[in-house]
Amino acid sequence: MSNPQQLRYSKEHEWLSGAEDGVSTVGITEHAANALGDVVFVQLPAVGDTVAAGETCGELESTKSVSDLYSPVSGEVVEANQDVVEDPSLVNSAPFEGGWLFKVRVAEEPGDLLSSDEYTAFTAG
Repeated sequence: MSNPQQLRYSKEHEWLSGAEDGVSTVGITEHAANALGDVVFVQLPAVGDTVAAGETCGELESTKSVSDLYSPVSGEVVEANQDVVEDPSLVNSAPFEGGWLFKVRVAEEPGDLLSSDEYTAFTAG
């Protein structure tokens, strides 16, 4: 399992892209997708919602369990990935590409996000 170097990661297993014009993309990691099993339902925050770092902002339901979705940053949601809502399996098949979850205009980024290498070490053990 390879975590893209250009992303940052939360200990709740979300990834965050670098900001473009103040907007970052959020998704769950391949590690989390594998642990969840086949994702069958996704509830995402709506455009205009305010999310807070470390707080629940949605839900992922799989054949194994239901898991809360946490925002890795604080800000305003500017886009939710409707492709994932319509085809939740994208979370499993392409967690770093088409399986992204939402885009957020970042107001505040916590200092505890991990680099790819730090996240790999964190999930190893």
